[in-house]
Amino acid sequence: MEDRHFETVDGYIDFFPVDVKTILRKVRWTIRNAVPIAGETITNQIPTITLGGTALLYFAGWKHHISLYPVPRGDEAFEQQVEPYRSAKSTLKFPLSQPIPDDVIEQVAKHHVERLQDSKRTS
Repeated sequence: MEDRHFETVDGYIDFFPVDVKTILRKVRWTIRNAVPIAGETITNQIPTITLGGTALLYFAGWKHHISLYPVPRGDEAFEQQVEPYRSAKSTLKFPLSQPIPDDVIEQVAKHHVERLQDSKRTS
């Protein structure tokens, strides 16, 4: 995708085959449903969910998986929920060959909002 230039999240999603488009739309909807006041843009040629102008989460489609990042550390319950999908310190990978865990994506989005709100309270 290095030679592609996406202006919008819709344009990014439309680039993919139909089966992947469906999954990307569902990931997008799940995040936006968890954070209804979120905005969205394209950053570094991938969809970026924003909150108050600050990047909250990025998601991207790949040949065999969907990635979601950054995913910070959380409490024990949160870590147990995301651990099966963690592929790097702050990245989750959801294989396209398996159902996408909407509940995990929703919890990650909500966790980010809580962390952002906590950081604003302490600044």
